[in-house]
Amino acid sequence: QVQLVESGGGLVQPGGSLRLSCSASGIVLNDNSVGWFRQAPGKEREAVSAISSYAYYADSVKGRFTIARDKANNTVYLQMNDLRPEDTAVYYCATDRFVGQNSWFLSNLYDFWGQGTQVTVSS
Repeated sequence: QVQLVESGGGLVQPGGSLRLSCSASGIVLNDNSVGWFRQAPGKEREAVSAISSYAYYADSVKGRFTIARDKANNTVYLQMNDLRPEDTAVYYCATDRFVGQNSWFLSNLYDFWGQGTQVTVSS
Protein backbone atom coordinates (compact mmCIF):
# COMPACT_ATOMS: atom_id res chain seq x y z
CA GLN A 1 0.00 0.00 0.00
CA VAL A 2 1.45 3.32 -1.09
CA GLN A 3 1.35 6.15 1.39
CA LEU A 4 2.73 9.67 1.02
CA VAL A 5 2.98 11.98 3.99
CA GLU A 6 3.75 15.67 3.74
CA SER A 7 5.17 17.63 6.64
CA GLY A 8 6.95 20.88 7.36
CA GLY A 9 4.17 23.34 6.74
CA GLY A 10 3.34 26.16 9.08
CA LEU A 11 3.02 29.89 9.54
CA VAL A 12 5.90 32.04 8.33
CA GLN A 13 6.39 35.73 7.73
CA PRO A 14 6.93 37.10 4.23
CA GLY A 15 10.52 36.59 3.20
CA GLY A 16 10.86 33.55 5.41
CA SER A 17 11.62 29.94 4.55
CA LEU A 18 10.13 26.52 5.04
CA ARG A 19 11.18 23.06 3.98
CA LEU A 20 8.43 20.65 3.10
CA SER A 21 9.02 16.91 3.22
CA CYS A 22 7.26 14.17 1.29
CA SER A 23 7.96 10.83 2.91
CA ALA A 24 6.82 7.59 1.37
CA SER A 25 6.07 4.00 2.25
CA GLY A 26 5.17 1.24 -0.14
CA ILE A 27 6.98 2.95 -3.01
CA VAL A 28 10.54 3.95 -3.78
CA LEU A 29 10.46 7.62 -4.57
CA ASN A 30 13.82 7.49 -6.28
CA ASP A 31 12.31 5.17 -8.92
CA ASN A 32 9.47 7.57 -9.62
CA SER A 33 8.80 11.16 -10.44
CA VAL A 34 7.54 13.28 -7.59
CA GLY A 35 5.54 16.45 -7.93
CA TRP A 36 4.48 19.19 -5.57
CA PHE A 37 1.15 20.90 -6.07
CA ARG A 38 -0.69 23.52 -4.08
CA GLN A 39 -4.23 24.70 -3.70
CA ALA A 40 -5.31 27.98 -2.16
CA PRO A 41 -8.88 28.59 -0.95
CA GLY A 42 -11.19 29.23 -3.85
CA LYS A 43 -8.52 28.45 -6.42
CA GLU A 44 -7.67 25.47 -8.57
CA ARG A 45 -4.83 23.17 -7.73
CA GLU A 46 -1.63 24.29 -9.42
CA ALA A 47 1.68 22.62 -10.09
CA VAL A 48 4.65 23.96 -8.16
CA SER A 49 7.57 21.68 -8.92
CA ALA A 50 8.49 18.15 -9.90
CA ILE A 51 11.55 15.99 -10.09
CA SER A 52 12.33 13.11 -12.39
CA SER A 53 15.72 13.04 -14.05
CA TYR A 54 15.38 16.80 -14.05
CA ALA A 55 13.79 19.37 -11.81
CA TYR A 56 10.88 21.47 -13.02
CA TYR A 57 9.43 24.62 -11.52
CA ALA A 58 6.47 26.86 -12.07
CA ASP A 59 7.47 30.36 -13.14
CA SER A 60 5.98 31.77 -9.96
CA VAL A 61 8.44 29.87 -7.76
CA LYS A 62 11.51 29.63 -9.97
CA GLY A 63 14.57 30.92 -8.17
CA ARG A 64 12.87 30.68 -4.77
CA PHE A 65 11.95 26.98 -4.42
CA THR A 66 14.23 23.97 -4.77
CA ILE A 67 13.17 20.35 -5.04
CA ALA A 68 15.54 17.60 -4.01
CA ARG A 69 15.62 13.87 -3.34
CA ASP A 70 16.87 12.17 -0.20
CA LYS A 71 17.37 8.64 -1.38
CA ALA A 72 18.47 7.25 1.96
CA ASN A 73 15.26 8.39 3.63
CA ASN A 74 12.89 7.82 0.70
CA THR A 75 11.90 11.46 0.90
CA VAL A 76 11.59 14.42 -1.43
CA TYR A 77 12.00 17.93 -0.11
CA LEU A 78 10.72 21.26 -1.29
CA GLN A 79 12.87 24.06 0.07
CA MET A 80 10.90 27.28 -0.09
CA ASN A 81 12.71 30.58 0.35
CA ASP A 82 11.59 34.18 0.11
CA LEU A 83 8.03 33.16 0.76
CA ARG A 84 5.24 35.51 -0.23
CA PRO A 85 1.61 35.78 0.88
CA GLU A 86 0.54 34.38 -2.49
CA ASP A 87 2.37 31.15 -1.64
CA THR A 88 -0.24 30.46 1.02
CA ALA A 89 -1.94 27.17 0.21
CA VAL A 90 -2.22 23.53 1.09
CA TYR A 91 0.76 21.77 -0.47
CA TYR A 92 0.51 18.23 -1.74
CA CYS A 93 3.07 15.78 -3.02
CA ALA A 94 2.26 13.13 -5.58
CA THR A 95 4.02 10.43 -7.54
CA ASP A 96 3.94 9.18 -11.09
CA ARG A 97 6.06 6.59 -12.81
CA PHE A 98 7.57 9.27 -15.05
CA VAL A 99 6.89 12.86 -15.91
CA GLY A 100 8.76 15.05 -18.33
CA GLN A 101 9.03 18.61 -19.46
CA ASN A 102 5.63 18.59 -21.15
CA SER A 103 3.72 16.68 -18.50
CA TRP A 104 5.08 17.36 -15.03
CA PHE A 105 2.41 19.98 -14.33
CA LEU A 106 -0.56 17.72 -15.21
CA SER A 107 -2.06 16.62 -11.91
CA ASN A 108 -4.24 13.96 -13.51
CA LEU A 109 -1.12 11.96 -14.44
CA TYR A 110 -0.09 11.40 -10.85
CA ASP A 111 -1.17 8.16 -9.25
CA PHE A 112 -0.68 8.64 -5.53
CA TRP A 113 -1.21 11.72 -3.38
CA GLY A 114 -0.52 12.77 0.16
CA GLN A 115 -2.98 14.44 2.48
CA GLY A 116 -1.39 17.88 2.24
CA THR A 117 0.29 20.32 4.59
CA GLN A 118 -0.79 23.91 5.18
CA VAL A 119 1.59 26.75 4.41
CA THR A 120 0.55 30.21 5.53
CA VAL A 121 2.64 33.26 4.73
CA SER A 122 1.50 36.25 6.71
CA SER A 123 2.83 39.04 8.87
